[in-house]
Amino acid sequence: ANELERTRLLNSDKDDFIAVSPVMQNLLESAISVARVDSSVLITGESGVGKGALVHKIHEFSDRSGKVLITVNCGAIPENLIESELFGYEQGAFTGAKKEGKIGLFELAADGILFLDEIGDLPLNLQVKILNAIQNKEIMRIGGGKPIKIDARIIYATNKDLQKMIEEGKFREDLFYRINVINLYVPPLRDRKEDIPKLIYSIINNLNKKYHIDKSISIDAEERLIQYNWPGNIRQLQNTLERLMILTKDDMIRVEHLPANIKGEKDATDAIKISQILPLKEATEQTERKILQLALNKYKSTRKIAKVLEVDQSTIVRKLKSYNIVDDIKRV
Repeated sequence: ANELERTRLLNSDKDDFIAVSPVMQNLLESAISVARVDSSVLITGESGVGKGALVHKIHEFSDRSGKVLITVNCGAIPENLIESELFGYEQGAFTGAKKEGKIGLFELAADGILFLDEIGDLPLNLQVKILNAIQNKEIMRIGGGKPIKIDARIIYATNKDLQKMIEEGKFREDLFYRINVINLYVPPLRDRKEDIPKLIYSIINNLNKKYHIDKSISIDAEERLIQYNWPGNIRQLQNTLERLMILTKDDMIRVEHLPANIKGEKDATDAIKISQILPLKEATEQTERKILQLALNKYKSTRKIAKVLEVDQSTIVRKLKSYNIVDDIKRV
């Protein structure tokens, strides 16, 4: 049965977690393995890489899949409210408290999964309470006098360097070792570009359904999206495509519709630095030589360079020779 589940997961067309690259397929294999046990899992990776989607996969393939999955972004709840959100409170526990009290998220998660995202944003005083809850499998409501047993599985995630935070006194070492039994690292999008084409089409399909439109993307525009480094990862890709889908009047998103930094305009201008005044002829030659060298490093053939620079192939061959840039270049 486990092998059938592995096959189903790795071939899944569900849009929440794309795994074309070997590194992501290995990560999904690991997700299946940890789904069946209740060991502590710490998911690490940059912001926007899809840590939450991985938690959904663990939930989907766990024995708790029929139970609730509650997600808490520890950095999004004000510090003065997060304790009552997590642990709840008894009636009259503090000024402004609800008369009937409140059940906290640890209790609401019951025998499901509680996902504590951005665990590194928790204040130190709450880290102690979290540690006690994990160790004793019980919590105490604010203003409460008796412990309440909890059975939720807790999964943690962060985009911070927790070990560095320990050194700085911002994160408890004992809590770190308690939650970091199994570490799953989600790599940034720039390190798994094989996933980008499927992500693009998945996002476009979802947006077409959401906005009742029928738009597509050109091969050239898709290629620019693949080449871009995506510092904001999947979240940035999602937001970029949504903006393009809404603002582009044509039915097809083309290169000219892309933001300047993705088209490469910014990179092109930054690559040419002028530090002194030169005769125009000399300046033009220096710039031309630099552009040809950059194009040669990337495309390796005169035909491709000519296409990108929008000149005849014979012009490229002649200029490369005149600048003595290379002799053994491909002419195809």
